[in-house]
Amino acid sequence: MLKYIIKRIAQAVPLLFLITLICFSLMHIAPYDVVDSMTNSKMTNQERDAIREEYGLNDPMHIQYVRWLKNICRGEFGNSLLSHTSIKYDLKIRIPATAKLVLPSYLTAYILAIILGLIAANNRNKWQDKIIDGLCSVGLAVPTFWIAMIMIYFLGYKLKLFPLIGMHTIGKEDSLTDYLRHFFMPYIVLIIAFLPDLTRYVRASAISQLKEDYVLVQKAFGASKSEILFKHVAKNVLLPLVTKLGMALPLLVTGAVITETVFAWPGIGLYFVKAVEAMDYPIVMAVLVLSGSLVIIGNLLSDILYCIVDPRIKLGKN
Repeated sequence: MLKYIIKRIAQAVPLLFLITLICFSLMHIAPYDVVDSMTNSKMTNQERDAIREEYGLNDPMHIQYVRWLKNICRGEFGNSLLSHTSIKYDLKIRIPATAKLVLPSYLTAYILAIILGLIAANNRNKWQDKIIDGLCSVGLAVPTFWIAMIMIYFLGYKLKLFPLIGMHTIGKEDSLTDYLRHFFMPYIVLIIAFLPDLTRYVRASAISQLKEDYVLVQKAFGASKSEILFKHVAKNVLLPLVTKLGMALPLLVTGAVITETVFAWPGIGLYFVKAVEAMDYPIVMAVLVLSGSLVIIGNLLSDILYCIVDPRIKLGKN
């Protein structure tokens, strides 16, 4: 297993390197940089050039990239060019905030998807299946930010049931009730965002399993529909679904970018969007490396989980 993990990491690192190089190049050729975000119209070109020189932005792109790469290899993310705060410190604060929002939302959607997907597959082309499939189609078609804005307008602004933005009310940081009131709307929005894809995945897997011979055998032995569905089919459906758990790991960083931005949730998503707007490249590149690393770890975790669930499968073998 260790050899396989090392081999997969060795294969993924060059790809991660290429992605960072492309993103760094795209940011470098942009018509503006972070200096434009921190200066005003009263500053002269000489003053702006002095700031760029101070931050090393006047150096050729390859020199800037090599300098950034050396720091990353030493585990140093550097400081924000705009706020001058430590990126590592900011990530330590914001990653838990994102995890508190994304993890419960994804796990809830995961459990609901298994139930709804099995029900839809067991009632294929019936009204239950059509309702679930229709709701999934709507969920996939409607943008997340639109759902968030609708909820903010009705539940927050009109009915005043929940706070509009943020993670806590100022002065109530230790109140669990206050946190849950802020948590509810982004939590529901993310469930709606994650649920359709997962439900259709479970439905498709379950439909293929219901065509297998072992289902006919169970029917011949007099097993009920619910017993076949939840005792036998569900086990085989969970095999491919396990891979979804591992590949969902990057969602801890990028899974709620839009939702966090709309609700001003102090997580990685809002942090990343503001950095992109300001062209604060150290933050953008740090989040990119973190997300790419989680993709690699998530793929490895998916393989390992698959082997644990089904011992017949060996790592590194097709």
